[in-house]
Parts: sequence; structure tokens; C-alpha cells
Amino acid sequence: MDLSIIIVSWNVRDKLKENLKVLYLSEGDIDFEVFVIDNDSRDGSADMVAKEFLQVKLIRNKENAGFARACNQGIKEARGDYILLINPDTRVLPNTLINMLEWMSTHERASVAGCHLVDEQGMTIKHVRRFPRVFDQLAIILKLPHIFPGILNKYLRADFDYAQEAAVDSIRGGFFMVYTGKDRQLPFWLDERYFLWFEEVDFCRRVKAAGGEVWYTPAAKCVDYVGQSFKQVGSLKKQRYFRDSMLKYFGKWHPGRRHLILRLAWPLGLALTWAGEKFNFKGKAKT
Repeated sequence: MDLSIIIVSWNVRDKLKENLKVLYLSEGDIDFEVFVIDNDSRDGSADMVAKEFLQVKLIRNKENAGFARACNQGIKEARGDYILLINPDTRVLPNTLINMLEWMSTHERASVAGCHLVDEQGMTIKHVRRFPRVFDQLAIILKLPHIFPGILNKYLRADFDYAQEAAVDSIRGGFFMVYTGKDRQLPFWLDERYFLWFEEVDFCRRVKAAGGEVWYTPAAKCVDYVGQSFKQVGSLKKQRYFRDSMLKYFGKWHPGRRHLILRLAWPLGLALTWAGEKFNFKGKAKT
């Protein structure tokens, strides 16, 4: 088996259907399998998959298990030499899969790789990141980019050239290809302590600690509709997910003072989010 594709889905029936159609029309002689792990969708997603895509290995969860845990359900059963984690609202373009597999086969140290992601207008989605530091995460918590727009440029790799391949710290989990390694000796599961966010950053860090490399390549391209599931979730709830994962990440990789600084800053961060929900930035109450 060349490739195991794992899709975690939550209430994005139409985008998931489009994704699967395109995957099965992908060009190239690739032996692949597809897992859809449905996180208790209420829009008929799982029934649609069961009825229209009989070749898909469908796992129905009775609750929203989160991204990491759901991915691991597919990873546990995957047989491919490569595993691709792809969001349900991502659409591969012609030759994406074959190009990525060929690229990875010629870059033996690339344990993880992501491709060129574009939005619906064809504009590059800038998704390469440096590993998080206390300074940039504190700026995010306190909404400082609204006042100082360039404060996150280093963290966000604002000067990164998406026309060139490069070894990087971390990439977006929306298209995340992993080489399982000979005898699967590299870590290829996600830390289930993260419900959402930071799980791919944690994974990249573990891979690099084990001697692997994380790469970005423009050898393949996908359209990423970005966050269709979480448009259905309020800002305050998103912030809570983000907060919990951030604190778990820093508790794991930066225990002590740096973790404590972020933990103490979050009550103010959540208050600012609440204020942003209740009031617009002109100071008028929302109706």
C-alpha cells in the first residue's frame, strides 16, 4: 500500500463529498486507501459517505473526539508506507498525490511534508511556522497584532518563499504527509491530549527530536477552504480550545516559568475575546 489518507470530518458534508470525489479521480498509478473518521456530525456526513463511497473505510464516533484522537483511529489501521492527514475542506489538484509521493521518495530525510496551499482565489495560504515561543504566543493572547501588525512576522515566517522547497519547523495540518519509516520507527501518532490545535506542531517537534526533518515543497498544490467546520463555533469557544492546547504544549515542551507566564495571561486574553464578541471595535454593543 503506497498511501493511507485520513480525513477527520465534522459537519462539512458538501466539502467532504467534493474532497472524496476528487481524491478518487486523482491521476497516477497509486495504491491508496481512504479513512473517514466522522466526529458525530449532525448533517448526514457519515450516511453520505456510507451510501456514496463504498470504498471508504468509515469510522463513526458517537462523540466529537477531537482531531488528534480521531486521526489516531485511522492511523492505527493504516497500511500505507505514507500517511496523509487532509482536512475535509481541502481539495487536491491534478497530480497532487503522485507528485507528493515522488517528491518524498527522493527526499529520504523528509519525515513530514506539506505542499503549496491556496485559497479559492488561488492566493497562497501562508502556513509555515517557527516553533512557538512565549513572546509570540503572549502577543496572540493579548491581541497585540491589532496594535502592532508586524509583531508576529518572525513566528509566521512572513518572509518565507513559497516558490522554494525548504526544511522548516512546522507546517499546517490541513495537508500533512508523513513517511512512516522503515518498521515505523519514527513517532507517527498524534498526542491525544490536544483536542484541537498544536497537535501538528507537537508532532513536528517530536519528529525532529527523533532525527527526522519537516519540509515544505511547492511540488504539489491543494485548495484549502480553511476552517469550514469551525465557522460553526463561537469565538470564545475557539479561544478555549486554543488556550487549552497552547498550555498543554508549553507544559510539555517548556515547563516552568514560561508555561506559568502564559497561564497567568489567559484570563485577560479570554476577557478580551469576550469583549470582542459583545462589542465591535468601535465600542458599540452588538445587536
